[in-house]
Amino acid sequence: MPNKETIVNALRPVIDPELGMSVVDLGMIREVLIEGDDEASNVEIKMVLTAPFCPLADYIVAQVQQAAAAVPGVAEAKVTLLDEPWNPAWMSQ
Repeated sequence: MPNKETIVNALRPVIDPELGMSVVDLGMIREVLIEGDDEASNVEIKMVLTAPFCPLADYIVAQVQQAAAAVPGVAEAKVTLLDEPWNPAWMSQ
């Protein structure tokens, strides 16, 4: 069964094209939920966008979903966009 750290590490290569930084380092990933057993887990990633009405939202969401789905043991990956503003204080150092 994948864990939160495995999922987050799989998301690190996903880059916000406008800012040129990882969605993880930007703090866009707010929560990772994992349900299931050792054979197959369902993963839900809750995230925010750096700008409301981001024109690349569909692209970024698809990249996050694909990266999570590629983790061994993940049966289904779902991305939920949260309706809250991104905060630059969430960025990693």
